[in-house]
Amino acid sequence: MGVLALRAMRGLDVEATWAIALIAAAVSMLAYGVIGWVAQTNAGARPEILMAPPPAPARGSTLTRGMKTLALVAITAALVIGVWWTLMEVFSLSRFFAKRPDDVWRYLITAPNAGANRAVLWAATSASLEQVIPGYLAGLALGAATALLLTLAPALAGGVLPLAIALRSVPIVTTAPLIVLALGRGAAGSITIVAVMTFFPALVACLQGLRQAPGQVLDVMRLYATNPLARLWHAQIPAMLPAFFAAARLSVPAAILAVTVAEWLATGRGLGALMALTASTSDYNLLWSAIVVVTLGACIGYGLVSMVERAVLARVAPEQLRS
Repeated sequence: MGVLALRAMRGLDVEATWAIALIAAAVSMLAYGVIGWVAQTNAGARPEILMAPPPAPARGSTLTRGMKTLALVAITAALVIGVWWTLMEVFSLSRFFAKRPDDVWRYLITAPNAGANRAVLWAATSASLEQVIPGYLAGLALGAATALLLTLAPALAGGVLPLAIALRSVPIVTTAPLIVLALGRGAAGSITIVAVMTFFPALVACLQGLRQAPGQVLDVMRLYATNPLARLWHAQIPAMLPAFFAAARLSVPAAILAVTVAEWLATGRGLGALMALTASTSDYNLLWSAIVVVTLGACIGYGLVSMVERAVLARVAPEQLRS
């Protein structure tokens, strides 16, 4: 369906483009409804009260824990580089287009013009960061806020959820040009595209997390005539936080994908435009360097979100911390 959408857009076939978008939205809404029905059919009682005590403080100094984390990062990096190198050699792929780790290292570090190469890559990375970070945060915030609103006013869910599903199910290569047409080729269009990509996972995860508030706690609060906002603040939001941070972690690569597609289709700047340009000009050293930067960015973003999650849960809901 994605290929058909691209062909329709390149051929300026507006009717076919909208038909594909509507089919994708209908299939997604049907699948969402079926999965939701299965979940409700097999769901048990409301979650029990979390009786587990907060986890005991980790033994060892901060320096020791930091060294363990660094060792884990180093081992993971070595495994990734080893798999990368092995696959290229096993399949005997040409070094002209299938660059190895040492090719990227030479291009960025030891080559005579490595400084200029890094400057080009950093300029594109900076342009992408200026768009992906605001869009990512805006999508998460809007998704969480919408979930809170639907919890306070459940009657709105019948209109909001189908619209959110339809918006997210349409291929990004179809929605991106429409958003850019409405908001222009500047930063606003790219930020909106990233926000659209991160909004729906945050909305669904937060709705599910809000439903995980212990039923006994909510019953006691209703017995004492606690207002809905107080129930939300003291019981439902702490129960929602693990699901929210899970969506935040999963949305990091989605946000990077969204911004690269937006840069490729619309803005003409950033890592997405750089990768499209280098692929067309056969500058594979720069292309693979950009791929490495995108991968590292996703890993670093995922790790930062995990650190924020542990810090927040340790203060707000320590019983929710993973061991």
